[in-house]
Amino acid sequence: MKQPTTAAPEAATPKARIKQAYFDYVLKKGHPPQSVYKLTQKLGLPEQEFYRVYANFDAIDREIWADFGREARETAAREPVWEQYGAREKILGFYYTLVEILKRNRSYALQSVRRSLERRPMPGFTPRVLDDFRQDFEEFVSEILREGRRTEEVADRRVIQDGYPRFFWQQVLFVLGFFAKDDTVDFERTDAAIEKAVTLSFDLVGRNTLDSAVDFV
Repeated sequence: MKQPTTAAPEAATPKARIKQAYFDYVLKKGHPPQSVYKLTQKLGLPEQEFYRVYANFDAIDREIWADFGREARETAAREPVWEQYGAREKILGFYYTLVEILKRNRSYALQSVRRSLERRPMPGFTPRVLDDFRQDFEEFVSEILREGRRTEEVADRRVIQDGYPRFFWQQVLFVLGFFAKDDTVDFERTDAAIEKAVTLSFDLVGRNTLDSAVDFV
């Protein structure tokens, strides 16, 4: 999440102030505020102002993660060569940009995911904090894969292709898990893992020997 801009604090909306104050508190304390009342009191806002924009602190966490994903997509798409990229390069560009954002926000990212997993410690399931991020990502990757089918970079497999966004979401979880454990300088192993994971995924969704055999039959 980006730090506050140079604009005067009073120029920010109550929602933006609440989100930024929550984010800063979690970074400094390592956990959410004890109550909504204490957070809004610190901001000089009535408690009801919080509930006009968020149901609880978990909703802020989900929105911050959605912000990470949106920033990654928008930043990657601003690259001059984005429109010339194929599906594989666009997915790679998104992942690399996302990791750069997470590097800037590593402490918060790891804290929020760990808190979410503590409440729902089931392996293989998406942490609730990533729910909004996941929905946006699956829409994003669905569009990229549709483009890939038009250019024949992605095989047209009508029976199973609707499941591809869920497959790529599992890849996102793999990348996040690898990033969380990576202790190399500038997270070099994460970059290498992204390259290998995306290469493998496009070996699977692209045209291969199986498609040639089906065409022949």
